[in-house]
Amino acid sequence: MKTKIYLTLFSAILLLGSCEKQLNQTPESSLATANFFTNNNDFLQAVNGVYAQLSNYPSQALWLGEMRSDNLNATSDGNRDWDGINNFTPSITTTGFITTAWKANFNGIYNANTVLAALETKGSVLTAANATRYAAEIRFLRAFYYFSLVRTFGQVPLISTVKSAAEVASIPRSPVVDVYALIESDLQYAAANLPAAFTGTDLGRPTSYAAKGLLGLVYLTKSGPTFGINGPGLNSNEYDKAAALFDAVLTGSPYSFASNYASIFSYTNENNSEVVFDVQFASSLNGAGFPSHLVPVAYWTSNGISNSFGNGYGASTFPVSKSLVTSYTTNTVSGTDVRYPFNVATTYTAGPFIKKYIDVAKKGLSGRDWPINFIVLRYTDILLMKAECILHGAAGAQSDVDAAVNRVRARAGVGALSNVNIQTLMQERQREFLGEGLRWNDLVREGLAISQMNAWRVADAITKINEIVPNYVIYPVPAAEIQTAPGLYTQNPGYN
Repeated sequence: MKTKIYLTLFSAILLLGSCEKQLNQTPESSLATANFFTNNNDFLQAVNGVYAQLSNYPSQALWLGEMRSDNLNATSDGNRDWDGINNFTPSITTTGFITTAWKANFNGIYNANTVLAALETKGSVLTAANATRYAAEIRFLRAFYYFSLVRTFGQVPLISTVKSAAEVASIPRSPVVDVYALIESDLQYAAANLPAAFTGTDLGRPTSYAAKGLLGLVYLTKSGPTFGINGPGLNSNEYDKAAALFDAVLTGSPYSFASNYASIFSYTNENNSEVVFDVQFASSLNGAGFPSHLVPVAYWTSNGISNSFGNGYGASTFPVSKSLVTSYTTNTVSGTDVRYPFNVATTYTAGPFIKKYIDVAKKGLSGRDWPINFIVLRYTDILLMKAECILHGAAGAQSDVDAAVNRVRARAGVGALSNVNIQTLMQERQREFLGEGLRWNDLVREGLAISQMNAWRVADAITKINEIVPNYVIYPVPAAEIQTAPGLYTQNPGYN
């Protein structure tokens, strides 16, 4: 059953506050609060509106994450928006994917702040239970948007209340540690006040366990190295905190390990037990576009499907890297990895590409219309992140790490390993989560973004990608944001 989270358009007030440039926020909320928030249905629509910017997350994960990683060796047929992302070039401050990531997340934050302000002034029309639940949902989403920003840009403006345009124009980028403080506070509140599960049309809303899982990822990310930049890693050594939160999801939640890999991503098995949190899409209403991302247009035409189902990038191709193909096909232990033919189009003449979410029979009215949700956080991810924490000194033993990895490998049809280390764990995560937008962030938090990516460039004989340096761990602040308030922001080092 598809949730109604943001299929009901909140056009009355909230999305009108999403400005072309987020620095130009206008406090529409005073008028909205006076005229709109009069009953529970009004607030429910407003809460649903805060979810709307989640629809941009799959594109961020794939075009800014997957494209940046050693999962792909893309080939451009011209000057494409993603070229500079893939090639690690410094002149990407006007790239659309980067600009949209900044704007979409801040629009989500603005919408969240608007409803939180309304809850303070008009929340008396709600039951206490609904007021608390709505606040918890919104604070989860605000934390999600800010965490996306921190991992993408490092320092960002910290805005936790509705501000006027003049006020926003004087707010500088805050230290990453301060942004994390808001993220943690929001997720702690969400974990304490969200229900353990939702049912019916509310499926897809974040649960208390989703908040715990995301908070665990926040601590794990903070614990990563700094790379000498103002990025997401703070070398904070909070692996015990992260592991405890992951353990709460693994041992006490309604989520569980799926026995069949392909079933996790089935169009007819959405919101299954593996899915801790996902972005909801429904055909003809707000259909997903991400299944067509990173797929050559020629694939669609070879299947008799109009170019409108492609990604708009002509003859560009997005081959899975040679080293990753080898990683799938030549495991150190005997067995055939079932994830390879499911995740990758292995026989396509122009080269293997990611086909994880493609089911041509399920296509909707256009290439932006696929009735499949995008999984953000799932049980297996949390299982392997707990193993990651143990390898960094959190409570647990090597046998626990090996057991977690071998559980995943057994489902994939490959044999067991022993004495799993960080490098081996990251290789398993690469095979398991291909096409889910996790690889780049995995490399960053484990301090491998520089060494692994540069070694890959040499191993796969890739000459078009520039040498990766620490500055490229995060993206530049979009040029439009810097130009809106000259002198307010300083560009991230390494970009022009």
